[in-house]
Amino acid sequence: MLDDEATDPPDAVRQSSRASNDLVGDTFRSSADRPQPSRTLSNEHNSLKYHLLGPSLTKAGQDAVDQQKVSEVIYNASKGSKFFNNEEAKDRNLTEKINKILARKRQLEKLDLTTDLRRADDYIAELELVRDLSQVVVHIDCDAFYAAVEELDRPELREVPMAVGKGVLTTCNYHARKFGCRSGMAGFVAMKLCPQLICLPLNFEKYSAKAQEVRAVLAKYDPRFESASCDEAYLNLTQYCHDHHIGPEEAVSQLRVEVHDRTKITVSAGIAANAKLAKIASNRNKPNGQFRIASDRQTIMEFMNRLPTRKVNGIGRVFERELDAIGIKTCGDIYTLRAYLSKLFGQKAFQFLMHCYLGLGRTKIQPAEDYERKSIGTESTFRELESPDALREKLRYTAEELESDLKRTEYKGRTLCLKIKLHTYEVLTRQVAPPFAIHLADDLYKYSLPMLEKLMKEIPNMKLRLMGLRVTHIVSTKKPGIDFFGRHRTIPNKTTAKSSTKDEGEWEVWPETEFEEAARQERNDEMNELEQLSQEHEKEHSNDPNTEDAPSPATAEEKWPCPICSVPQASDDASFNSHIDFCLSRQTIKEAVKQTTPSLPLNMHTPKPQPTKRGGKRGRPKNESDSMDKSREKRRAFFSIGNA
Repeated sequence: MLDDEATDPPDAVRQSSRASNDLVGDTFRSSADRPQPSRTLSNEHNSLKYHLLGPSLTKAGQDAVDQQKVSEVIYNASKGSKFFNNEEAKDRNLTEKINKILARKRQLEKLDLTTDLRRADDYIAELELVRDLSQVVVHIDCDAFYAAVEELDRPELREVPMAVGKGVLTTCNYHARKFGCRSGMAGFVAMKLCPQLICLPLNFEKYSAKAQEVRAVLAKYDPRFESASCDEAYLNLTQYCHDHHIGPEEAVSQLRVEVHDRTKITVSAGIAANAKLAKIASNRNKPNGQFRIASDRQTIMEFMNRLPTRKVNGIGRVFERELDAIGIKTCGDIYTLRAYLSKLFGQKAFQFLMHCYLGLGRTKIQPAEDYERKSIGTESTFRELESPDALREKLRYTAEELESDLKRTEYKGRTLCLKIKLHTYEVLTRQVAPPFAIHLADDLYKYSLPMLEKLMKEIPNMKLRLMGLRVTHIVSTKKPGIDFFGRHRTIPNKTTAKSSTKDEGEWEVWPETEFEEAARQERNDEMNELEQLSQEHEKEHSNDPNTEDAPSPATAEEKWPCPICSVPQASDDASFNSHIDFCLSRQTIKEAVKQTTPSLPLNMHTPKPQPTKRGGKRGRPKNESDSMDKSREKRRAFFSIGNA
């Protein structure tokens, strides 16, 4: 800053300076208080219509919107498309899954769950012992960042509905949100909701420059602040407040004023005892506001008791609907059904939900690059490819991209995974364990090609729209340092090593990590699929018979798929590289490979195909690769601290 099953828990088959205040008898508006489409199963498409509202349903500025009307517009506008058919199939599968969950629950209701209830209560008691209320954690979220930056150059846009993005909207201002427009919505659907909507093209160079200004202010308050995405960050202000003898609310208000004075954009903030609560609170008084959840147990428990589950980061559309089906609508409802959760959704989901009920979360804030990394990969989307030679060429290019990423991050991997998405949107993954850890493009291609060849044999006339490679079980290639006595210092492998004490930088492990990663993957996948929907719409409504070969101007601007987020971008080096800078501000999405195949014979030598030269990023001439590598070395995360 969208594969729905990606939001399933891993174990479940799975102005102004608005005055901030402590939460005392005040809560978020419940989900029942705001207009929402019905999700009863009496009408088979009601759940689908709710599903089509997308992950951004909880974005600020949506509370007064008639979501039932919005869902009807999206439903009718996308009906008949591949995107619609794919979403319909996923919704149907989810309905079947929920029926199985309900059947399982009915069986459990006949059993004696005393032991499960006692275990749940024991776990809650254990969690209470580690509750930390001593920290001041702040979540900073820029208000409609891309739109706000554009409005600085064109002030007249502040008073009219506007959005940034053509095929798919990336940001909307708050005037547009009143009509139901939001990020992650197909542009032509947004125009049906708001015909007067003004859509601007993306300008990542401009956003990157403004981002540098924002991060300079954040670093003054917490030099080790942590990026969460391109427009948000976490800070721990405990030390700052102590050193400056200032309260948390005053410190955050001061920070927000300083950001506005320097950048002329506004940010909202949430203040709480941990990162989970701070993120929830930052959405409370948007835009240009702040909200504090007092750091005492009773206030936190009251707050979580009435909080709709969808407000929690990590609970997406799929998990929300599963929880709703068994009677969990708010975090307070989790306690009532605590004995059932591990048997219905798995142990990890049980632990995650217990943390949600108690309002617990991590308090350790650190730069994103300090976090444990388990895999490195790259993937890209493209218009349908069917030719075996074209698929091999795409695989070779993907291998070269991954080699560049591995070189930059200084890792190699013992397991190689291939991911493809068919033209039917079905996603398949295969993996192989080479005889040694690999990182070179030649090896990446050599060991992934047999997997691709086998898939081509298994699926005649296979058409792909996405391909990716990822290495797991990674090993650092960083050279060991030399100490004063000339002895080599070993570098611990972050994938396995953990410090034993807090002073040594012990990793905090929280159950929500996988759920939050899955929610991010959901958003990325849907943005990807909506881009394809927009392209389908352009083709259908174009009078040019050659539209298939000559993309419309809107899509031509975005013809280079980003190797990080897979969303097509403007086809010029400056804009494209600036976009990649943003994408690299967050950690690589952790992805569990759910489908595996036996290792294939690897002694066969396959000649390296010669890629054909053509226009666009996918056919970038070889002599441009060096400049791309150099630009990669210069990348910095949006919310990371520079050398200055």
